[in-house]
Amino acid sequence: MTKFKGIAASDGIAIASAFRLTEPDLSFNKKTITNTDAEIERLRHSIDVSKQELRVIQQRTFKDLGRHEAEVFRAHIAILSDPELLKRIETMIKTQHVNAEYALKAVSDGYIQIFNSMTDNDYLKQRSTDIKDVTKRVLSHLLGVTLTDPALIDHQVIVIAHDLTPSDTAQFVPNFVKGIVSDMGGRTSHSAIMSRTMEIPAVVGFQGSLSEIKDGDEVIVDGLTGNVIVNPTADERNVYLRKLHDYQQQNAHLTSLKNVATASSDGKHPILAANIGTLADLQAAVDNGAEGIGLFRTEFIYMDAQQLPSEQAQFNIYKTVVKKMGSKPVIFRTADIGGDKELPYLHTPHEANPFLGYRAIRMSLDQPGIFRTQLRAMIRASAYGNLSIMFPMIATITEFEHAKQIYEDERAKLIAAGVSVGRIRLGIMVEVPAAALLADQFVNVVDFMSIGTNDLIQYVMAADRGNRRISYLYQPYNPSVLRLIKSVIDACHSSGKPAYMCGEMAGDQRAIPILVGMGLDEFSMSATSILKSRALIKQLDSRKMVTLANKTVSLASTSNQVLKYVHQALAEP
Repeated sequence: MTKFKGIAASDGIAIASAFRLTEPDLSFNKKTITNTDAEIERLRHSIDVSKQELRVIQQRTFKDLGRHEAEVFRAHIAILSDPELLKRIETMIKTQHVNAEYALKAVSDGYIQIFNSMTDNDYLKQRSTDIKDVTKRVLSHLLGVTLTDPALIDHQVIVIAHDLTPSDTAQFVPNFVKGIVSDMGGRTSHSAIMSRTMEIPAVVGFQGSLSEIKDGDEVIVDGLTGNVIVNPTADERNVYLRKLHDYQQQNAHLTSLKNVATASSDGKHPILAANIGTLADLQAAVDNGAEGIGLFRTEFIYMDAQQLPSEQAQFNIYKTVVKKMGSKPVIFRTADIGGDKELPYLHTPHEANPFLGYRAIRMSLDQPGIFRTQLRAMIRASAYGNLSIMFPMIATITEFEHAKQIYEDERAKLIAAGVSVGRIRLGIMVEVPAAALLADQFVNVVDFMSIGTNDLIQYVMAADRGNRRISYLYQPYNPSVLRLIKSVIDACHSSGKPAYMCGEMAGDQRAIPILVGMGLDEFSMSATSILKSRALIKQLDSRKMVTLANKTVSLASTSNQVLKYVHQALAEP
């Protein structure tokens, strides 16, 4: 028996024999070409065939996993359709008289190097992975090499790979691929996200998996802890069979909570809502018993389009969401464009620090035509359900008042035109420390506040959450962060306004007891976190959690010490 440790990327436990998904030999030599036109034609044919394959994979992924996962392949097709990329490769072939394989690899490596050196941001690193994926596919056709087809796996296995591309993962059949182990990757990679959607346990970032694991080895994958056990003893295997049984029983219990109202043991009823970005995500929210939509990321509508989406196109989506949710509350966030979510067709200038730059409400107020179109679509949709609007990246009360005035102008115009509109609440995302510190003033002008912890934490700690070198500073449980969160919740409650949270922290099992004690009114999270969060809250006495929360914000200690205290407090009878 050999035990290894990696990153737990997708929950669950699996036991099966190893299937090594090895890379094909795509090596080649640099050659001098005399007929460059023929070489360019060979390149174009290989690209066309690759795009046809990607369209098939995209359609299958859309059918099996949903639109959000399928968008990865739309991006891959877009890369192969980029005229600038094709022009650079063809120019190299023409001017340097080199073979298509060499030109393709040289140009793609240049792009990869730029992305990897530009920033430690995970989003841009994923673009690097996408380019590697499509380059491998085109190279295979240029060389006449058949890529391994994961869809042909016809027995239960644990897939062992150096690095899994999205197109690899999308072709897995969950009935046969019971678990995944890979050298590369993290929890935010496309393949890890797909694994969670497909409910395949996965451990990534385990350097040396291919050298340590052979085909046919029995492998245990613990996607809860990141443990990988190769050729376990009979005793170890029995231990994990019991853990697998317990995990399956737990999931069956969670499913029974789908239609049960969220309630603490002493009868408090916070709302458990879902964060979504697409209509496919909406169905997942419903399937997991969401009591509302606490965050609809409307920027994905813009990112999925080739040009600015029309009012009618947006209205159709917003109407679908609110009607699907019935009387349950839905909060639409106006477009948070900028930062790591750029729109090529807007041609915004490059910024040295885009996360602190021209983005979100700042862009909306600067380009009111785009903003007004989106607000009109939302206001029209309000007639069909329980709709609220919140503005992202608000730093000053003046920004909110400016946004509210534009909203009121468009609402008045629609009413004057005889358009039916519903009651709409207006709120802000509290993600800028300045807004958090002025929460006691904002409560006088907003209907609600929703704490966006992802950005708030990195701004409070002055630590880019995508920079691995300083990841130790991204501390959700640092007392300074907890104090700021509590001050926002207290400010809301002192004025009779609700306090929500829509960052990752809302679905964190370690943070929920603290947030229950602080009196958070709504927890909005990824759909797959809802049922286990409901089960946890059911066990909590909110009165005891008040004491726990007050203690955590009074600690002059580290994030780890806060977590240790919470763990000990919850363990006490």
